[in-house]
Amino acid sequence: MLNTSKIGHFRKAFVFLYEFNDVLETNPLEKIADVKTFFTEFVTDITSIELPEKFTFPFYYRPHDVAKIAVAELQEYLTTQNDWIHNFGIDPTADGMIIGKMFGVLVVRDQNGKLGYLSAVSGKLAGKNDHDHFVPPVFDMLTTDGFFNQEVQVLNKMNEEVERLENAEEFQLFEASYTTEHLRLSRSLEEARLEQVEGRKIRKELRERSKRELSSVDLELFEAQLIKESLHQKHQYKLFAHAKKQEIGALEAQMKQRVDRIKQLKVDRKKYSNNLQQRLFDQYHFLNKQGEIKRLTELFEGIPPSGAGECAAPKLLHYAFKHQFTPIALAEFWWGASPKSEIRKHGFYYPACHGKCKPILTHMLDGMELDENPMLKNPAEGKSLPIVFEDQYLLVVNKPAEFLSVPGKTIKDCVYERMKQDYPEATGPLIVHRLDMSTSGLLLVAKTQEIHKALQKQFIDRT
Repeated sequence: MLNTSKIGHFRKAFVFLYEFNDVLETNPLEKIADVKTFFTEFVTDITSIELPEKFTFPFYYRPHDVAKIAVAELQEYLTTQNDWIHNFGIDPTADGMIIGKMFGVLVVRDQNGKLGYLSAVSGKLAGKNDHDHFVPPVFDMLTTDGFFNQEVQVLNKMNEEVERLENAEEFQLFEASYTTEHLRLSRSLEEARLEQVEGRKIRKELRERSKRELSSVDLELFEAQLIKESLHQKHQYKLFAHAKKQEIGALEAQMKQRVDRIKQLKVDRKKYSNNLQQRLFDQYHFLNKQGEIKRLTELFEGIPPSGAGECAAPKLLHYAFKHQFTPIALAEFWWGASPKSEIRKHGFYYPACHGKCKPILTHMLDGMELDENPMLKNPAEGKSLPIVFEDQYLLVVNKPAEFLSVPGKTIKDCVYERMKQDYPEATGPLIVHRLDMSTSGLLLVAKTQEIHKALQKQFIDRT
């Protein structure tokens, strides 16, 4: 168990000034008091640990022992610190919104060859970016005099104006009145139309009856009277409909004027927000080992996802390259309650994400010698697939551990492909069920589509 007070003592002792600027280049003994370093020396004795020859492949890895020690020391700090307050959801008595966080450590050598590590947190922590123990973001959008805070205030005012207009009592009363009046006018117009239809029906019935009861002279006079009534009713309906449609049009124009004001504000707000997001993206510039700098917008096809560049791994590597540290090993872990959106367990290690980090880290790690990507290595290479039973309908194979049941994204060698190769005349999907790659066990393979269907039904029915 690590000594908590000792860790705190050493950590404070080693969070000292370590950055060079133009002054330090001319006089390396001087230190600038307002510049922090985030290099932390190990408290734990690591002299017996053999360092990795290659840097961590960040998207699929098992943490190196030296990275695990750095993580243990950082987690000890997270458990005992009193520098800030943040509710991770670990302490049931804590106040505030529960927000778990991804943390990362980067084991590095400094300019003098001394071994230590840098720490980072994804996103902001306790509502801010400025912390003694975590490297700063590539761009700090939260600085009080920065453009982001000023522009966000403008956006907030636009949001307030939209909310005010939508929730204004005058608007709500007009909206209710508009709905009622619009319904009344529409009904009166429909009633007039139905009255006209009913008039035509009555005249038709009178016309049919008069043909049977009246003489030809009287019938002609009666027909003329019906036509006159019909024209009169049509004219009256036309005048009435015109008047009601004008009323409806005027009412809709008033409503549209009010709604359009809100719509235009929302359009302006979206445009302003998109421009601000683009301006924000343009502030993120990422270094790699060769000193090459690329903007966030250069690294993504199309618009970068929200939060790109704020993850722990890019922060750590950018800070290391900027301050001439040599990266040795990387590890990231989740701290806090599991989020609803994805699977994350407290204290567990996780790889860098693909959506936000892969384009950035691909640039940042260019020129570095990395561990082999395990996803590109065929785990089944050199392994056989023993058949323990076979007849004319099916066979049972003994799948070894680290052997895919079906093709993966990058690895094609699997039970399915080998069966397909060994039984070219077989029809259907072949594989009746699956086992995880790391799980060994018996697999059923059907030789025909009919047998495959029958076996799967037995699995479904649990028979």
